[in-house]
Amino acid sequence: MDVPALIIDAAENEEEVAEEEAAAASAAPPPAQGVAKKKPAGKKPKKSSTAAKRRPSKDDQDAADPSLGVSKGGRRIKKKEESFKSYIYKVLKQVHPETGISSKAMRIMDNFIYDVFDKISAEVSALVKRTSRHTVGATDVQTAVKLLIPGELAKHAVSEGTKAVTKFIAH
Repeated sequence: MDVPALIIDAAENEEEVAEEEAAAASAAPPPAQGVAKKKPAGKKPKKSSTAAKRRPSKDDQDAADPSLGVSKGGRRIKKKEESFKSYIYKVLKQVHPETGISSKAMRIMDNFIYDVFDKISAEVSALVKRTSRHTVGATDVQTAVKLLIPGELAKHAVSEGTKAVTKFIAH
């Protein structure tokens, strides 16, 4: 069957359905005066025959897999979104306690931090490969920061990084 024939068949079916609905509406007796009209019961719509016959998809199988984060009740556990948003907010409040930040600005800052992290990690990886070693050390990260971040900002970043590593080793 070609496309115009399918369109004509669909139009005829719509006309037949409309005629049946009109006939059913005219056959119903008018409601008595003073009596409230009953509302139809809230029945659930029937599932289509194709939905009942379909094979379970890979997504359906994944939903039942306990290793993918499904609780005992069968509901999916929402994975926590990894971001630096809470840390950005804490630093903002340390520097400017009275200042807020919009969600759009927070997303921009979060993406900025991810970009800087990617650049530093790529540079560290290249440094380690050049020296034919397999282990990344604090000095490699420090060198990458000095190469990527300009001037005074690099000095502050290195001092903050050194302070963080010292604090980590102490605890």
